[in-house]
Amino acid sequence: MGRWQPNARGRLERAAMELYTERGFERTTADEIAKRAGLTERTFFRHYADKREVLFGGAGALQELFADTLADVPASTAPMDAVGATLETVAVGFRGRHAFARQRQAVITANAELRERELVKLASLSATMADALRRRGVKEPAASLAAEAGIAVFKVAFERWTTSTGRRSLSAFVREALDELKAMTAGT
Repeated sequence: MGRWQPNARGRLERAAMELYTERGFERTTADEIAKRAGLTERTFFRHYADKREVLFGGAGALQELFADTLADVPASTAPMDAVGATLETVAVGFRGRHAFARQRQAVITANAELRERELVKLASLSATMADALRRRGVKEPAASLAAEAGIAVFKVAFERWTTSTGRRSLSAFVREALDELKAMTAGT
């Protein structure tokens, strides 16, 4: 009966996060997640390819958001400033997601396989931004350097945000990390 309730994907996500937190990622099965959500295992696999995808299912949409946002920055904007504007805009999309992001980060941090997957996701985001910068006419190695620096800023800001109380926005942490990078590269 429960499988006819709305928002199956959201219920699966909440159930998975609860179980990953309670039992650990390794000791949680897709069937257990589905049961906790009041759904069938078949429904789980209709929404997610495997239990990792609960944590990484939005990676493609995030890549697209990075690329589209960077493409919308005025063409006259310097590469690193364009990356910074992109990071700040993307960070706004995390509003209201602090508790989930914090819980997700804790699950990833506790599992080597998931940490590796997170690094692959970040590398893909960097490649996406470098491609977008090259489409804007930025030459190499500037495109790759700006993209890699941007992802480093995002990673540091995200980690600081997820370990914070959540009172400050991810955007504030991004601006802070960008300012620190600029000060460091300026030698101040």
